[in-house]
Amino acid sequence: MKRYVYINDSDTSPDLYRDNRISNRKYTIINFVPKNLYEQFSRFMNKYFLLIACLQLWSLITPVNPASTWGPLIFIFAVSATKEAWDDYNRYISDKQANEKNVWVVKKGIKTRIQAQDIRVGDIVWLRENDEVPCDLVLLGTSESQGVCFLETAALDGETDLKTRVIPPPCAGLTPDLLHKIKGVIECPCPDKDIRRFDANLRLFPPFIDNDLCPLTIKNTLLQSCYLRNTEWACGVAVYTGNETKLGMTRGLPEPKLTAVDAMIDKLTGAIFLFQLVVVVILGVAGNVWKSSEARKKWYVQYPKEGPWYDFIVIPLRFELLCSIMIPISIKVSLDLVKSLYAKFIDWDLHMYDEKSDTPAHAANTGINEDLGQVEYILTDKTGTLTENMMVFRRCCINGVCYGNESGDALKDSDLARAIANKVPEVVKFLTVMAICNTVVPIKSASGSISYKSQSQDEDALVNAASCLHMVLTSKTGNFLDMNFNGLVLRYEILDTLEFTSDRKCMSVVVRDCQNGRIMLLSKGADEAIFPCISSEQQVRPVVEAVEHFAQLGLRTLCLAWRDLKEDEYRDWSIMYKEASSSLIDREWKVAEVCQQLEHNLELLGATAIEDRLQDGVPETIETLRKAGINFWMLTGDKQNTAIQIALLCNFISPEPEGQLLLIQGKNLDEVSRSLERVLLTMRISSTEHKDVAFIVDGWTLEIILKHHYEAFTDLAMLSRTAICCRVTPSQKAQLVELLKACDYRTLAIGDGGNDVRMIQEAHIGVGISGREGLQAARAADFSIGKFRFLKRLILVHGRYSYNRTAFLSQYSFYKSLLICFIQILCFWD
Repeated sequence: MKRYVYINDSDTSPDLYRDNRISNRKYTIINFVPKNLYEQFSRFMNKYFLLIACLQLWSLITPVNPASTWGPLIFIFAVSATKEAWDDYNRYISDKQANEKNVWVVKKGIKTRIQAQDIRVGDIVWLRENDEVPCDLVLLGTSESQGVCFLETAALDGETDLKTRVIPPPCAGLTPDLLHKIKGVIECPCPDKDIRRFDANLRLFPPFIDNDLCPLTIKNTLLQSCYLRNTEWACGVAVYTGNETKLGMTRGLPEPKLTAVDAMIDKLTGAIFLFQLVVVVILGVAGNVWKSSEARKKWYVQYPKEGPWYDFIVIPLRFELLCSIMIPISIKVSLDLVKSLYAKFIDWDLHMYDEKSDTPAHAANTGINEDLGQVEYILTDKTGTLTENMMVFRRCCINGVCYGNESGDALKDSDLARAIANKVPEVVKFLTVMAICNTVVPIKSASGSISYKSQSQDEDALVNAASCLHMVLTSKTGNFLDMNFNGLVLRYEILDTLEFTSDRKCMSVVVRDCQNGRIMLLSKGADEAIFPCISSEQQVRPVVEAVEHFAQLGLRTLCLAWRDLKEDEYRDWSIMYKEASSSLIDREWKVAEVCQQLEHNLELLGATAIEDRLQDGVPETIETLRKAGINFWMLTGDKQNTAIQIALLCNFISPEPEGQLLLIQGKNLDEVSRSLERVLLTMRISSTEHKDVAFIVDGWTLEIILKHHYEAFTDLAMLSRTAICCRVTPSQKAQLVELLKACDYRTLAIGDGGNDVRMIQEAHIGVGISGREGLQAARAADFSIGKFRFLKRLILVHGRYSYNRTAFLSQYSFYKSLLICFIQILCFWD
């Protein structure tokens, strides 16, 4: 399905799409009472208490005042309903404030001020610096001559770094007066919740441009709830409004998680109810027999000779009411109150306060504190979770020559400095790729100093390193960028950008050298993505060995490559690329296929090595938790050797001979099957020995295993205390959590980035770290902390205390109720 948005032309498609009124309310005034009662009575305990309360209205069978049950029942329902009503009222107030906010829009060429809820699809919305984006817009113009603006997306994805958004090429150079009159149509998909993707096409109507299609991506959009920063003004056309925005589609109340204690209480309640029925049947039958044989002989028992037809159920129902307190009505309220208090203990704990980032611990989910004390498996991300995510350029290999091995810092390597001074061609190419092949935006201050805005810590480290090595990226204006190399100004035109994706694992740019007109393809990416694209005539062994050496040191590696393009080759490829980029169906797959046609026969320039330091206290935390019987799995996107070195540093695995690391690998199904079978057999033999055995698997192999050998891998997971999964995707992380949950293990997932959200939400307990990748993981998690080391106190102190206290309170409530119940039964029988 497609949506056609006519720009600045409300007469063409009047009221086809909803207005911009947002609503996050769960109830309305009409449906609040029935909907809330339905939700409350969906619990077995509430149905049971209602049944008992109704039975007590029958005066013939009740031994107590009905108010003794109806009062607490109504109170519990009223408290729950009041809480729901208060939460919904707050959502209503928040919606009202957002809907009534004043914004500037252009309608029929006239700029007017209206409320945000009155924005319609096709209206042009004008924003000033620091304004909040009221709906999803396609950017049409900005105050910057480069056609860019800067967006703070923390409210959307939790990432604190500013994002760069660019106007579509057909809109370049349009003045504000022309933007008031602009006409055209945007062909886009129907609303969805994917905040990373927007596949659409723009066509402007004459006299602005001819009818050529211009592909649009997420980089051409301003999404709802983001803020315009460092840009005087920007304008865009509304494409999705109200609850149809990408943020609106992702809104929703999370499903409650059931803790192990809650599950046990539910099972115990069911068991007590069955026991109660047995007791009631036995005592009821005995009561009726006594009534028929003995009771009528007693002068003080005045039973009528012939009772009503329902007389035989009176005594059993009386016993049912007597036994009703076996299931305490107060347990739910008591547990909710104490769990809220336990959550406050976490919020108030100064031992889990990170002074450096001013981040306290926070319990977002107050109902699962006791599960922290029952964790069996911890699945953790690496970058930003175990490490600082502060990237520092340390070493590099250029044309087979390694720099920085002696000093540990390539920026201080005298040999590299001499090569740069002598303008060695391979070194100059290497630095050129470092400076150009990225999405970094240079910002020049009033004093003339240059800073860089980057969406990736790796890119920031590479561009700053290139700057220190005299290849300085000075400006980006539209499709042109300027660099300064040892005082020589170089200008390049960016023709196309082949963006990085988790599937491609590389990024490329096609540029034209404005000095000589040459067209070049510059690429960087993971070694597994770049090496297959290298020309078969080139010797790559020195670089491969360097990459392996860097990885063994625990450094993150990227390979850089280059290729000259002929004008005809680029022209033919550009037509295919434009066609793939304009597709609304399977655009990402089609673009990747076209990119492969260009990324071949590359010249390998070398590799970079970036250090990401471990956080303080990580090895001690993992060692302590492992001693407590908790198993660890590391799930990372890094290469295998890097993951192994970090695992050794973190005390994930023990070095030989105390430990043993088993590798599962293979290029096809048969090889993977044999490797998995061999590892599984070794693991079964080693389970009887006191040896630290772990296995390691990469994402490609894992995909085959999960598809064809799920049961065997499940057996392996149950035998292994430690696993390292490298080169895995976010969906594979979630699959591994789901696998361990299926084995009835209590799982905890911890991460810091948006790629960890699916894993965090899938686990029984999700813990987010407020890191340099933003707050997206922390917001999606049940608990958030500032550093990984606080996990030890969260589990071993708060988890243990919460579990012990909750278990004691639950046991005490049932014990008290059962004791009182049996005393009443005995007194009644006597």
